[in-house]
Amino acid sequence: MNLTNKTEIKNLLRKYNVKPEKYLGQHFILSKKALALMIAAAEINSDAQKGRKSDRKRRRKNDTIIEVGPGLGTLTKELVKTGVKIIAIEKDPLMIEILKETLTNSENIKIIQADARRLLIPRINNNREYKIVANLPYSAATFLIRQWLESKNPPKLMVLMIQKEVARRIVAKPPHMNLLAVSTQFYATAKIVDYVSKRQFWPKPKVDAAIIKIVPTRLPAPDSIADGGQEKNFFRIIKAGFSQPRKQLVNNFAKKLNISREKIISILKDLDISEKARAENLNLEQWQHLAYKLIHN
Repeated sequence: MNLTNKTEIKNLLRKYNVKPEKYLGQHFILSKKALALMIAAAEINSDAQKGRKSDRKRRRKNDTIIEVGPGLGTLTKELVKTGVKIIAIEKDPLMIEILKETLTNSENIKIIQADARRLLIPRINNNREYKIVANLPYSAATFLIRQWLESKNPPKLMVLMIQKEVARRIVAKPPHMNLLAVSTQFYATAKIVDYVSKRQFWPKPKVDAAIIKIVPTRLPAPDSIADGGQEKNFFRIIKAGFSQPRKQLVNNFAKKLNISREKIISILKDLDISEKARAENLNLEQWQHLAYKLIHN
């Protein structure tokens, strides 16, 4: 069964009397190239290729890929072919029934019916190392990414298909920084692997997609917010800074943090940041230094 063929998809849905649900973000990928790029970006068992055949088999058993929103199982089938352990989390009970057919005889997969937004991903894998590879519903993407990055046991890496504009916001650099970019880059490095036209989905969404790779890490800084347990205050400060993005940081901080303009200007000067700077002008390291100064002054 070719799940990237529009006719076969329609026939399959008709068999189960199912229609794609817009509120669940059910847009089925038609591009084999996009699927191949996602599998390659996930680096599944890349280290094993250096070992002997027996070692390769042993290492495969230790890998776990978690997929959220498998839908018909188009990406899932490609993941299954790698031989690693797959855990697929699907919210729609109708899709669960279809997956039982499309993934018949796949021994290395476990399907869980659940809403990923209410699920502790590390717990379902017994807090072992894992990766997330998924074509995410656009409406839930930013929430899920933030939830996974903030987890005490984040994934080793994530390869995600998400809305193009959201992906571009995540990887933004000054002078186009935004709250999502700072929030994500605080926890991880991110890069766009490729773009996928909306014409490569059925039903066709309103916007193009992007494949993004996110690797959890932290940018080291001399004044480390993360090491000081000040993450909550850090996010409070960046939210204040971006509260009115077109206004200068001095104005936003004075209003939201109840700090005098004079003190804010003095801190900015100490950090060699212009008093006319806007939130979009600062990179992540500058944000960490600035937050540290605001917290400890």
